[in-house]
Amino acid sequence: MSRVSSLTTLAVGSSWHQWVHKVFCVAVLFFLVAPVLVVIPLSFNAEPYFTFTEGMLRLEPDAWSLRWYTSVLEEGRWLPALGRSLAIGITATLLSTTLGTLAALGLNSTAMPGRSLVMAVLISPMVTPIIITAAGMSFFYSALGLGQTFTALVLAHAVLGAPFVLIAVSASLSGYNQDLNRAATNLGANAWTTWYRVQLPLIAPGVLTGALFAFAASFDEVVIVLFIGGPEQRTIPREMWAGIREQISPEILAVATFLIVFAMLLLLAVNWLRQQEHTEASSEHR
Repeated sequence: MSRVSSLTTLAVGSSWHQWVHKVFCVAVLFFLVAPVLVVIPLSFNAEPYFTFTEGMLRLEPDAWSLRWYTSVLEEGRWLPALGRSLAIGITATLLSTTLGTLAALGLNSTAMPGRSLVMAVLISPMVTPIIITAAGMSFFYSALGLGQTFTALVLAHAVLGAPFVLIAVSASLSGYNQDLNRAATNLGANAWTTWYRVQLPLIAPGVLTGALFAFAASFDEVVIVLFIGGPEQRTIPREMWAGIREQISPEILAVATFLIVFAMLLLLAVNWLRQQEHTEASSEHR
C-alpha cells in the first residue's frame, strides 16, 4: 500500500512540475513575441498613430483600415528598396553559402591543424559588436576603392552570413558517416563525384538551413548599410530607419508586418529542413 502511495505522489509531483514548466515556457514565449506581434494590429490603424485608438479598442469598423498597406504599394520608395534588399541578400547568400560550406568541409578534416582557432576566427563576426565590424569594413573597403558600392555591401553581408552556414554545415557533418566516402572511392568515384553524388545530398538540409539564416541576416541588416551603403543602396531596413528618424508614418508598421510574416515563413522552412535532416540521419544509421 505504501508503495502505491509513493508512486501516486511521484506521479502527481511529476505532473505538477510539467504544468509549471509549460506555464513558464508560455510566459517566456509571450514576453519575447508580444512586442513583435503587437505591430500587426497597429498596422491596420486608420489614423496616423502608433498607438491603439479608442475606436480600435471598441472594434469599430471605421477605426481599421488598409490605407498604410496601399500606401506602401503605391509609394515609390518601398518596392525599389525591397528589390535592392533581395538583390543584395541573394547575392550575399550565394557567396556566404559557398564559402561557409567549403570552410566547414575543411574544418571537418582531422588532418587540419589548429581547427579550434580557425573556427573561432571564422565565427567571430557573430560575436563581435556589429558597429565595430561595420566601422572596420567601412575603412577597409574605402581603402580598396569600394566604398559605398553594391560590391562592398555584398561582401560585407557575406562576411556576416558565412558563420551561420559554417555552424549549420558543421553540425550536419558531425553526424555524417565517413565510411560512405570510402565506399564511394572503393567503387571508383573521384573526389568531386563523391562530394556531389554522396556527401552533398546528405548534408543539403544543413547547407540550406545555413543559407536561410545567412539570407535573413543580410535582409534585415541596417548598421552595415548605414556605414557602407551609398545613396543608391537604400534597402528596406535603411528606409525603415530613415522613416523613424525623419518622418514617422504607420507605413513602417505595414512594412514591419510583411517582414514578420516573412520571418515566420523562414522559421517554418528551417524547421522543415531540420526535420528532413533528422529523418535522413536516422535512415543513414539504419
